[in-house]
Formats: sequence, structure tokens, C-alpha cells
Amino acid sequence: MADSSAPAKLQSMRGWIYTSTAGGLEKNLKLVENASLPFRHVLPKDAVLVQVRSCALNPADYKFPEMGLPMRAFIPTPASPGLDYAGVVAQVGNAVEGFSTGQRVFGRAGFTRYGSLGEYVLVRRNGCAAVPEGVSLEDASCVGTAGQTAYQCIVPNVKAGDKVFINGGSGGTGTFGIQIAKAVGCHVTTSCSAKNADLCRSLGADEVIDYAKENVSEILKAKGLVYKLVVDNVGNDPADLYKAADHFLLPEGKFVQVGAPASFGGMKTLVSRMNLPSFLGGGERKIEFLFTKDTHEDLVQIGEWMREGKVRAVTDEVFPYEDAPKAFEKLKTGRARGKIVVSQSSKS
Repeated sequence: MADSSAPAKLQSMRGWIYTSTAGGLEKNLKLVENASLPFRHVLPKDAVLVQVRSCALNPADYKFPEMGLPMRAFIPTPASPGLDYAGVVAQVGNAVEGFSTGQRVFGRAGFTRYGSLGEYVLVRRNGCAAVPEGVSLEDASCVGTAGQTAYQCIVPNVKAGDKVFINGGSGGTGTFGIQIAKAVGCHVTTSCSAKNADLCRSLGADEVIDYAKENVSEILKAKGLVYKLVVDNVGNDPADLYKAADHFLLPEGKFVQVGAPASFGGMKTLVSRMNLPSFLGGGERKIEFLFTKDTHEDLVQIGEWMREGKVRAVTDEVFPYEDAPKAFEKLKTGRARGKIVVSQSSKS
């Protein structure tokens, strides 16, 4: 049964708060000791209040706030960023079953005014699952966005024995994607830089293409029509990847677009892929732009694979809570291997 007891009459919380993003989100974050709680007076009956122990960052955590006024209508300031979390249940709404206070949980809070860089975050059941035994909170916090995105790109579109190409295998979504594809029995080819090749192979990649030294599209075309799925985590490099897929992606296969750089060139590539007909130079294969959905069952399955050792979180660096702005600076370089994590564990 749900436990709706409140944690010691909370009045406020500690949190990283921004009111402006001028010059970059990381330059505007302020650590506030008495920030507003993510709910007023009474916890919503369909929500779980989680005391955050660890938060993994995603590009969306800064890209959406930095959109400026259009985003303010959706998420007013002051606000706290952060989608992904792992922590301990502090309070459970009356309509939520399966969770209890003190339980370790992880998942994705979604786009909300008070995100996971606050001491407490409000989540719904779809974006929450129990952390399996043997899995650390830091590792579990990496799953919410990247893990679910990889899962939803791959699992519905393949079966054991299929061949998958993952463009960009060393980032957050790519590292989960390689492992999830292997967990369901696929042959995996991925692209990355030479320095990350050993990492991708250690995660299970069968073939690795060095995008800095090799023409990715031409190498794939030379293999013929063998791939059932292409997952593009990069967006515009190589720019001709979708068109070239006519030569290496099976007619019944699918091209799933995940990454899209926040630039004119990146958006131009994406729009042309989605809308340009083949007779004008577009590709012929089915293409989908993935919008990640919070799904309790997906989180549970990824957590089970982590417990079994089939999937692991790849962490580039763990920053202490007080250094959250530095974590965003590192994230913005675009050079992270796996996930960047902000740990609040010291407050436990």
C-alpha cells in the first residue's frame, strides 16, 4: 500500500536554481539553501517524492532552458534543471502502488520546474523503478534518459540475429545502445573515435568504425543490404548517412534519429531527412525521430540487465554536488565518454 506520510514537515530544500540563462546555464546556476519544494502543501496523489542522491546530466538539461522566452511559458523561473535521478523515496501519493518510503529508486523526472538538481524531485510512476540489489545509485542515475532512449530505439525494432549500426557509440545513449542490442542478441557495428574504440568493444560492439579516419557511409555501403536498424545518435555527421542507408539498410529496416545538433546545419540535415522525397535526393528507408517516453517496464528491464551484468553504466566523471556548474561545462564540450554525474550522496 502507498505510504503518504510526509518527511518531517518539509518547508524548503537545497537546490541549484537559475532565473536566467544569459551567457549559458552553467554561469547562472546558484546553490540555494531554502529553495521551494516541488509541490505545495499536499503531495499529488499520483506522484512520488524522491530525495535525490545522484543526478546524471543530459544535453537537454541545458539546451531547453537556453531556448529562452519560448521555454519560459513551459517552465517558469526560478527553476532547477535535471531529468535523471536516483535516490530514496521520501513520500508516496495515495494513488501510487508499489513504492514505499526509504526505498531506493531511479528513473526520469521529465521536464519539470524543479528537476533532479534539487534535493527533492517529484516523479510519476512511469518514470520510476526500484534500484536492483547490487546496482549503485550513481550507476542507476545514468539510466533515465539515455537508457530508455536506447531501449526504445532498439528493442521494438529488432530480433536476435539482426544487425544494427549505431552512429556514435561512446556517448551516453550509444554506450547503453551497444549493450542493449547485444542483450537481445544482435550483431552491433558502431562508430566512434580511435580513443574510444576499446571502450565500445568492451561493451560488446562486434565492429568499430573510426569516423575520424574512415568514411563511415562508404564502409557501410560496401557491406551491402545487411542491417535491420540504424540508430543515429549524432545527427549530422556524416550528413549523407540517411541517404546512404538505401545501400546498407534492409528494405524492411528502420532508420531511427536520436541526436540533432542545436545548430542551423544540424536542423537542416534533420528536416531534409524527415521530409525530402527520394526523387529529390532523400532516402527511401523508413525513418523515425524518437521522442523518449517514460516507461516503468522499460526501466525495470534495464535495471534487471544491470543486476545480471549484461548492461552497465559508463561514467565519464562524477562531480560533487557543489560543482554542478563545472559538470555542465564538461557536458558542453561534447567529449564525454558515457555519462556525467552529479552526486549528492554526501548529504545522506
